[in-house]
Amino acid sequence: MENLTTTYATRAEIWLCITTLLYFLMNGAQIFETFVFVPKWTFSPPDNFKLLSDGKGVSLKFFWIIFHSLHEIAFILAIIFCWKILPVRNWLLILLVAHIAVRIWTLVYFAPHIIYFQKIAESPVVPENLPSRVSLWQTLNYVRVTLFIIISLGLIPLCIKLFSFVHNMK
Repeated sequence: MENLTTTYATRAEIWLCITTLLYFLMNGAQIFETFVFVPKWTFSPPDNFKLLSDGKGVSLKFFWIIFHSLHEIAFILAIIFCWKILPVRNWLLILLVAHIAVRIWTLVYFAPHIIYFQKIAESPVVPENLPSRVSLWQTLNYVRVTLFIIISLGLIPLCIKLFSFVHNMK
């Protein structure tokens, strides 16, 4: 590792900690949403879909857009500040790729389905396969949240490695 200064390593430490903290806060929000809010709107579809409607229920869209944006900016900054610390950088890149894959899945599958469910709340027509679609969404959401938790847990050994590295520099 080429000429690392204590200042550089400390900045890497700070941004990795911020990223990890934001990820765990995001996990907490996802767990709450998955086990408290999702069961409310998935129970008896489409009767409870009004809980999803913007202006008529709980809109979590802006919360998640802001939270994910802040987290992903911090994640990128952690990579930038850990760039010269190869073992940390390489694992951060792997975790980022995994994170991006789950985010793409979210944007391709979960978000469009939420929008679809919101539209059903405002429509008199109820699709025949609605209960199975809602059940599948809910089941896959458990998988998605678990993947996010696993990815965030992957940050802990990196924090430990970086802390010991910085401690050994001093």
